Amino acid sequence: MITEKKTNGTSTNFNRHVIRERVMQALYAFEISQNPLPHVIDTVMEELQAHPAEYDFAKRLLMQTIQHQAEFDAIIKQKAVHWDFHRIALIDRLLLRMGTCELMYFTDIPPKVTINEAIEIAKEYSTEKSGTFINGILDSILNDLKESGTLDKQGRGLQDTLPAKQTPADTE
Repeated sequence: MITEKKTNGTSTNFNRHVIRERVMQALYAFEISQNPLPHVIDTVMEELQAHPAEYDFAKRLLMQTIQHQAEFDAIIKQKAVHWDFHRIALIDRLLLRMGTCELMYFTDIPPKVTINEAIEIAKEYSTEKSGTFINGILDSILNDLKESGTLDKQGRGLQDTLPAKQTPADTE
């Protein structure tokens, strides 16, 4: 049963943390079972279907993560240079893909939220050191996006007010 977020005693929407857990579970089921994606979505995200906004977010995150998997894996491999990519725990790989997806394609989610959510889910579902590992990789990806000017976050509070690292040329 999915835990619902309550406001003033009334049910409003599902907590995004729980939705991200469901997306991670769907990605895991899809990767392990090789069942058709519609079957995985219907099975793992069944409870969300009665809540259109939450279901749309979950489905969009799932589909974008799968659609851009090769791109995300290449980025993650660049950051995990001392790791054999396929030896990284599957849950960690899935969370890194989801986090990279949110950083790159979800303009309305603050980067700190993305990283913190991935860390918290890793603590619940993966190894003891996974949170630290995921934090380091996603933080490095975030810094690269800032430095390259490709971090596209819209809305108040979604971008840090401090610029990315300055180079000597920037201070001249």
